[in-house]
Amino acid sequence: MQFSNVTVHAKANVYFDGKVVSHTVLLPDGARKTLGLIYPGTFHFGTQAAERMELTAGACRVKLAGSTQWQNYAAGQAFQVPANSGFDIEVKTGICEYICSFLA
Repeated sequence: MQFSNVTVHAKANVYFDGKVVSHTVLLPDGARKTLGLIYPGTFHFGTQAAERMELTAGACRVKLAGSTQWQNYAAGQAFQVPANSGFDIEVKTGICEYICSFLA
C-alpha cells in the first residue's frame, strides 16, 4: 500500500519500551493514520476515536474491550475498535505491521 502527497511526522510514537512504534501520516483530506510495528508481547491500548487496524504483515490476536474472546488476525485482515474503548493485542512471534486509520 502506498500513500501519495502526505505529511509524515518524523518523530516516532514509541510505546511499551519500544515494543510498539509508529509514525503519524496526515493525508491531503485531513485524515490521520499511523503506520507501525508491534514486536512480540501483549499490550493494551485505549481509544478515544474509533479505529480501523489493518494488518500488512505478520499476525496477532486481539481482544476488544468488553469481550472475553481473543480473535486471530493475519496480514490482509482488519478489525475495528469503537471510540472511547480499547483492546488488548498479542504478537507471539515475529513482527506485526499495521496501518491504523482514525475514523470520524
